[in-house]
Amino acid sequence: MFCYQCEQTAKGKGCEVVGVCGKQPEVASLQDLLVHALKGLSIVAKEARRLGVLDNSVNVFTVEALFSTLTNVNFDADDFVVLIKKAVEIRDDLKEKVISAGGKVDLKVDALNFRLETSKEGLVKQGEQYNLKTRKAQSEDILSLQDILLFGLKGIAAYADHAQILGKEDDSVYAFIHEALAALTDETIPLDKWLEMVLRCGETNLKTMELLDSANTGAYGHPVPTKVPLGRKKGKAILVSGHDLKDLEELLKQTEGKGIYIYTHGEMLPAHGYPQLKKYPHLYGHYGTAWQNQQKEFARFPGAILMTTNCIQKPADSYRDAIFTSGIVGWPNVTHIKNRDFSPVIQKALSKEGFTDDAEGKSVTVGFARNTVLSVADKVIEAVKNKAIRHFFLVAGCDGAKPGRNYYTEFVEKVPKDCVVLTLACGKFRFFDKDLGDIGGIPRLLDVGQCNDAYSAIQIAVALSKAFNVGVNELPLSMILSWYEQKAVAILLTLLYLGIKNIRLGPSLPAFVSPNVLDVLVRNFNIMPIKTPDEDIKAILG
Repeated sequence: MFCYQCEQTAKGKGCEVVGVCGKQPEVASLQDLLVHALKGLSIVAKEARRLGVLDNSVNVFTVEALFSTLTNVNFDADDFVVLIKKAVEIRDDLKEKVISAGGKVDLKVDALNFRLETSKEGLVKQGEQYNLKTRKAQSEDILSLQDILLFGLKGIAAYADHAQILGKEDDSVYAFIHEALAALTDETIPLDKWLEMVLRCGETNLKTMELLDSANTGAYGHPVPTKVPLGRKKGKAILVSGHDLKDLEELLKQTEGKGIYIYTHGEMLPAHGYPQLKKYPHLYGHYGTAWQNQQKEFARFPGAILMTTNCIQKPADSYRDAIFTSGIVGWPNVTHIKNRDFSPVIQKALSKEGFTDDAEGKSVTVGFARNTVLSVADKVIEAVKNKAIRHFFLVAGCDGAKPGRNYYTEFVEKVPKDCVVLTLACGKFRFFDKDLGDIGGIPRLLDVGQCNDAYSAIQIAVALSKAFNVGVNELPLSMILSWYEQKAVAILLTLLYLGIKNIRLGPSLPAFVSPNVLDVLVRNFNIMPIKTPDEDIKAILG
């Protein structure tokens, strides 16, 4: 195997024996084979779209399948066998339709024509031919840009899948995904075209995050500031982790009147701010952080646990019987919920002890998405003009288990008292419960939401830049970002597409960025690695 798509990749170079995330070699090979099959399917889908031979099920399958290869989403080899066979079946069926419509799909491209082995073992062996180390390209820099593109596409697929579940789609997003996956089979594309494609990936991700924002707010209303308890209530309990708000909504409906309290975990915390979700009285509070203590937290939870997207490494055996997955999430020997029938989760929760007493704890406030922040924009602008607010820091991104992420906690703790911290995504769990106080009634720590709510943060920045009549890069705003997996790659590409400069990135730089590509990013966007909180704050504020 060879995998280096996440920040924690072995020795900062690549996992070749087993994934640091727990991914086994056979799963890595099957994921590589699935991506290869999707490239062939995308060649056909691109030609079909040109001819007007449209089938939205092809689009939906493409993003679901690509999403399944994202870090910590699915480690079940049997699931990938099914997905690979379906990808090739769809490819071949669509190929016949394209040929009937007068299209050309007779290219001598392996991804378009390869035949599958019949056994799982054969597919694993077949997949070994297609890991990222086996490719040919004109240069190391082209390979680097191809990988940046592929990982960005995986991030887009995640957001597009969530949006589609809530009924929001845009064919231009699917068209770009197919175009880009098809391009990854072309060994003749020059360097400058790959760079252009990477920035287009950022543009497409912006559109996809806008779709998901519209889907979430259309279904559940715009988030409002909401205090979320971190304690517990006596009674039966279900913990929901991940990102999928639709799963949470359906679980809330199915548990009404059953005496079960629903707790959120990780990226589900922002759900408490949505009016159509917070109306359920048994959506009680938030339990645990994100990565730092996740295994211990889950092992102590006295109820059932529902995992909805990439949100955990390999589940510990000590609580495996109480964990359930949903959607495209899968792990071996873990019960998978289909069609959002959460009866098994509910029955497990009812059979468990639950919490035996009430316990008060801290609380945190969520719901500072763009509508909330922009509703007090005049107050914010005035505070900046009268120097009550000196600077804004967007401290955002992924969390992870690797040492070094305490940088972000220390950074937030050391931000001067005349500065405001905006945050989003699971990286905030390093500091989300810090009491930073306020500036003239404006909280110094503003939780914008999930990772896809980077769209909200961008809209806030754009609105402020218009109010101050300056470019975004001239605002008193600095971005301190942490990354872990491929959605973070997609968001970073969006920021680059928008021309955002001076981003500080950590804990370490991606292994898949070649020295020359990094040099281009530094020269054009002044991307820089994080140093120490003291050094970075001094460099920013002077």
